[in-house]
Amino acid sequence: MDGFLTFLVIVAVFAAILGGMAWIAARARRRGIGDSITGPWDEIWHPTAHQAHIEIREQEERATPRPSPDDK
Repeated sequence: MDGFLTFLVIVAVFAAILGGMAWIAARARRRGIGDSITGPWDEIWHPTAHQAHIEIREQEERATPRPSPDDK
């Protein structure tokens, strides 16, 4: 019985850690700071999502050309 109880405690702690990490990741993505936190995870387990994040970041960084004062 002690072995089973120990196993249950280990599984519960592991589930709590994974649940906490998922909650932190979801919160960070909503706030827009998710790239720095979940970037390595996406790069390892979901490379296409990581590549999409890089493309989105590059598009956001590009400045739109502003018209010159001489243009009418």
